Amino acid sequence: MLKWVWGGLLAAGLSGLAAPAAQAQGQVRRHLVYLRDKTGTPYSVAQPQAFLSARAVARRTRQGIAVLPRDLPVNPAYVTQIRSVAGNPRVVYTSRWFNAVLVSCDSATLGRISALPIVRRATTLNRYSQTPAPIAPPIQVPPAVNRTQATRAQYGPAYRQALQIGATAMHDAGYRGDGMQIAVFDAGFPGVDQIPAMQPVYLENRLASTRNFVDGGTSVYLRNSHGTNCVSAIAANQAGFYIGTAPKATFHLCITEDVYSEHPVEEANWLAAAEYADSAGVDVISSSLGYTEFDAPSPSYTYADMNGRTAISTRAATFAARVGMLVVNAAGNEGDDPWHYISAPADADSIMSVGAVDSLGNRAYFSSYGPTSDGRIKPTLSAMGLAAAVLAPNGGAFRGSGTSYACPILAGMAAGFWQANPTLTAQQVIAALRSTASQANNPDNSLGYGIPNFVTAYNALHPTAPLAAKASSATAETLGLYPNPTGDGPLTLVLPAGLQGQPLRVRVLDARGAVVLQQQLPATSSRELPLRTARLAKGAYTCEVSAGTSRQTVKFVQQ
Repeated sequence: MLKWVWGGLLAAGLSGLAAPAAQAQGQVRRHLVYLRDKTGTPYSVAQPQAFLSARAVARRTRQGIAVLPRDLPVNPAYVTQIRSVAGNPRVVYTSRWFNAVLVSCDSATLGRISALPIVRRATTLNRYSQTPAPIAPPIQVPPAVNRTQATRAQYGPAYRQALQIGATAMHDAGYRGDGMQIAVFDAGFPGVDQIPAMQPVYLENRLASTRNFVDGGTSVYLRNSHGTNCVSAIAANQAGFYIGTAPKATFHLCITEDVYSEHPVEEANWLAAAEYADSAGVDVISSSLGYTEFDAPSPSYTYADMNGRTAISTRAATFAARVGMLVVNAAGNEGDDPWHYISAPADADSIMSVGAVDSLGNRAYFSSYGPTSDGRIKPTLSAMGLAAAVLAPNGGAFRGSGTSYACPILAGMAAGFWQANPTLTAQQVIAALRSTASQANNPDNSLGYGIPNFVTAYNALHPTAPLAAKASSATAETLGLYPNPTGDGPLTLVLPAGLQGQPLRVRVLDARGAVVLQQQLPATSSRELPLRTARLAKGAYTCEVSAGTSRQTVKFVQQ
């Protein structure tokens, strides 16, 4: 179970609005029935349009990804055989990638299903539900809008988290997620259709679909508000109050998580949602979910299982990445717990697992550590997840904490980056953001490759036509420096208002904190100043600029 930290309260599971106990899917047994083959299927890889949308086929074509036998739907004749077994089994959904059927039935009926020649094996995914004690809802606080700063006033409390990863500059450059499709997997989305800041999604017909994989059907404005919080970090768009990181994207809202129990059936829901997203032509999956421990008698995972090959959700995320979707998943909030490590599906290869930092780029105390049990660096990247701003079902803004929030914040920026670089594959998007992030040269298992930045990554791909200096630098309140990463050429400091018009002391410190450059600059009214540097060795540096008692820093990478 992934923990979320909200409003200063650390809570296991999810809090906020929840479904009535009768809706807990753990009260009926569900089993994943694996089939032996797809022999005799009426579907063919030569005619993918029979089971994939045109958009899904186009996504594969752009990235050079072939439609494979694993993409073929489960043989309908096999499904009919299962439905015909005595005991009235209910087929909840099927899985193309696992060649499996999720069935709801009792143990005796499952025994008869397992005896069918078409069945390879069956696994029970849940046995009974446990209704958790109520958890306090997130603390509501008014948005801290500073009307003296034009950019800050536009974004409201979401300003800092967008600024940190270059999303404000991305928006200034015209990339707000237009034409990109994002699927959000979570525990519920109450109020999303009523929140004023979310109304542009509906008025502009950018809600592509809704699916409830827990209760069935398409009703998603119910259950738990965690999904509301997460999707707002991407999609909200109310200037002067709150702007998310991809406010012009198109969305699919999927409920996969049942907060009243914790069993592997929720991972199967994740699998079904991923296959649905694939068939619908989704570009980006944002999932603030994770799995380590389950309610008894379902066996829990061990750290050894976090190897990218074991957990149902991990295998599903890997398949999703292989068909060309960009999967962005929260790393987990177990960093200060005995578990300590990332959760599934964050251990999946080829996805973007997201750790959490504060507004200054320091690791959040709860953010889960890597590596995976087979030694791969995790998380992949990090974004603001400590005191991040999100919206509640009533439309109010509050600050909460968790990799749950870092994940959608970064997913929105990644969607905008892909919009700006449409010829890239999903894996190339990850590589571009990773190779230019703040710890690209010294990745670790705390923040991964560090904090990415849209402008840095964009300019690395477009060296002959970089974004304008004002888009690539900080705003009027934050010290900036470009180009970043830098090469042999000169650096330019972009001064915030608080440092302009005063004599300045500049120091450059290496990764160990040793001063490698020190320089005095005269007072000037100019906002941009050249910084003369000797040739620096490759690595990460911090530039510190002081004027009187004011001091600001900015990190950069020397390539």
